[in-house]
Amino acid sequence: MSKILVIGACGQIGIELVIELRKLYGVKNVIASDIKEQCPPSIVEGLYLQLDIMNHIQLEEIVVKNDIQQVYLLAALLSATAEKKPRFAWELNMQGLFNVLELAKNKKITKIFWPSSIAVFGSNSPMDLTPQCTIMEPSTVYGISKLSGERWCEYYFKKYNVDVRSIRYPGLISYKSAPGGGTTDYAIDIFINAVREGKYTCYLNEDTNLPMMYMTDAIRATIEIMEAPKEQIMIRSSYNLAGISFNPKDLAIEIQKKVPDFRIDYKPDFRQEIADTWPNSIDDSAAKEDWKWKNSVGIEEIVKKMITGFS
Repeated sequence: MSKILVIGACGQIGIELVIELRKLYGVKNVIASDIKEQCPPSIVEGLYLQLDIMNHIQLEEIVVKNDIQQVYLLAALLSATAEKKPRFAWELNMQGLFNVLELAKNKKITKIFWPSSIAVFGSNSPMDLTPQCTIMEPSTVYGISKLSGERWCEYYFKKYNVDVRSIRYPGLISYKSAPGGGTTDYAIDIFINAVREGKYTCYLNEDTNLPMMYMTDAIRATIEIMEAPKEQIMIRSSYNLAGISFNPKDLAIEIQKKVPDFRIDYKPDFRQEIADTWPNSIDDSAAKEDWKWKNSVGIEEIVKKMITGFS
């Protein structure tokens, strides 16, 4: 079969996606790539290629040489990190997408997955059950780049029939790989500190509700949308994707059921301003209708898995 290339394979999503794709399609058929010189031990079994997504010549050489037909483009600078390097974040997030879209336009590859984010919404968007189509005025460079990317994905589909598919990830939770500098990373850091220190200082207010999802559900959604028949993908910008919504206080209460002595306090920083512009909850009815998406992991199971994973 033709090969799959995962770009940004060393990141929080990339590691687990590579592992799952290799289970489904075979180790030899899924190539991992990242700008890092060496790949993490968990994905060392298969082929790993060092790649700078900004280098379109190197990218095309890898695609042609390895008979790549599907690309999962995960390389990006996330919300909190991007605010520290806004120009670089814009260049990385946008140029990488253009490089892959152009390959598809020129018939070098046949299918693309590119992730968007709840960061595309802003303070003027409806905060509860944020609709698929609504006011979108992001206030971060990450959100701006993701919203722009959504428009370009739809443009390349309509103009050049590029088969690009996308979902707006909520905050993602996993113990298998390090978080990548996102605003929702507290929901990982809190477990590390609960297990190792018994206490945690949260950079968000206790009542900051945000949409969250356990990583296995996010990986499943990613693969399901890519495997869905082309005619079922009705939205070519990006699909809303919902898991569950909770705030730091909710999470701390659940953790205390497993770690009774755990204590939390709150010291909001610049990430609070970002979180205040994001939805409290998401309406993902379009994904449910079009390609039968369904979330499966709730907060109690998340807490159990995370504490076990870090213990």
